[in-house]
Amino acid sequence: MKKIIVILIGILFPAAFAAAQPDWVVATEKDGVKVYSKTVPDSRIKALKAEYVMEATVEEILDLLVDIPATTKWMCHAKACVLLKKISEQELYYYTEVSLPWPLDNRDFVTHLKITQDPVTKIVTVNSPAVAGEVAPKKGLVRVNHSQSVWKIVPAGERKVKLEYTLRTDPGGLIPAHVVNHFARQAPVETFLNMQGEIRSRREKRNANAAAKSAGAYK
Repeated sequence: MKKIIVILIGILFPAAFAAAQPDWVVATEKDGVKVYSKTVPDSRIKALKAEYVMEATVEEILDLLVDIPATTKWMCHAKACVLLKKISEQELYYYTEVSLPWPLDNRDFVTHLKITQDPVTKIVTVNSPAVAGEVAPKKGLVRVNHSQSVWKIVPAGERKVKLEYTLRTDPGGLIPAHVVNHFARQAPVETFLNMQGEIRSRREKRNANAAAKSAGAYK
């Protein structure tokens, strides 16, 4: 009898647990960017997921993500981004200060970025958790110690990728949850569109440089 009970628990409990998990709900959809949110147990801040099919190659996305100083050009609310330590082409640490509207204090954090790729599907995953100990807390800034973000870059045809970005964070300090959740819904739209613009700009510059170099060779 006890064995039967154990078997039933093993079968039913995972199913019940999965059914109890909140589903992603569409929070906003604009210009091709779809943003989802869901409640997180024991947290007043919702988790976030954003999806966008971008005109870019996997390599172009990765070049952008690891160009840390350029992050302020496309990441919404990023005031400053500084490379701290480069372990390899696939791993680095960087510092970010995020600008928030008055009267809220700006936030800052250190990210440990690590890139991996599935050899079969070719899907690239970029894990970017916040980590402690690399930079001392700064006066006037609220340090974010608990944040986990993940980029998934999925090849979706010639010069197209599907980007999926997930974020679970605690911004720390005194900030209303509804303010955080509002920014979380809006920021991915601006971020993804800025990324697309920056990638196109870089591509145009590369093409112009290549054309100039080619023309110079025939003089």
